[in-house]
Amino acid sequence: MHDLHALRDRLAPSARMPVVFLGHGSPMNALNDTAYSRAWTTLGQSLPQPAAILVVSAHWMTRGTTLVDVSALPKTIHDFYGFPQPLYEMTYPAPGNPELAREVASLLASHHAAEDDTWGLDHGAWAVLRFLYPEANVPVFQVSIDMSRGLDHQLEVGRTLSQLRDRGVLILGSGNVVHNLRLMRPGGAPQDFALEFDQLFTSRLEDRDFAALADTNRLGSLLPMAHPTVDHYMPALTIAGASDKADRLTFMTDAIDLGSVSMRSFVFHAG
Repeated sequence: MHDLHALRDRLAPSARMPVVFLGHGSPMNALNDTAYSRAWTTLGQSLPQPAAILVVSAHWMTRGTTLVDVSALPKTIHDFYGFPQPLYEMTYPAPGNPELAREVASLLASHHAAEDDTWGLDHGAWAVLRFLYPEANVPVFQVSIDMSRGLDHQLEVGRTLSQLRDRGVLILGSGNVVHNLRLMRPGGAPQDFALEFDQLFTSRLEDRDFAALADTNRLGSLLPMAHPTVDHYMPALTIAGASDKADRLTFMTDAIDLGSVSMRSFVFHAG
């Protein structure tokens, strides 16, 4: 309880913040004017101004621990290859929030959390934040995904983090509901498995049946088709876990891109 009290002392009470999951897709969405980047801009204009942003991105994976970035000035990480040079020149110079990040690490102690000052903001974070909060004036820090744990562990992380919503912290997950790069077809029609998993996920999310979303047996053979690795799926579970029954659920950008990447995004708004 000491850690929660410290958070309450540091952050003023707020109206309960929404929690957001964005399907970020290709890094090119950060460079080009797309339906997705326009939707992120519109969403940012509708969101309340947070005291801080906590990001769980598919691109920060750890094993055996959940790391929390305590950098004062998180660096912009260009963690992709073979893209146009202007993409590598982009920066997102938002400040970090080391004090809050350290308290979040304490909050996640039961999830084997530890502090880290070597990461920063990977493209799962900055490529969407540059549209949500283009002035880069809101403190932001990332929390990693422990890939050694099961899907239900990420739901638990979200449940633990949910208390931050009442202290002005926006919890943002960034990944993709379906993400199979091996079966991408540039310009191709959505593949059946992608549509099927996307609809299954949507239905379970609407029903608040989060246990089903974290049950590999119930997801069956669709899961490895939709996610040969589950890194892009985990942040969606974090956001589901951080929601509550009183929240209103809104979907956006529900297209299948490149045949096998779901761009579906969703927001849980306080009821």
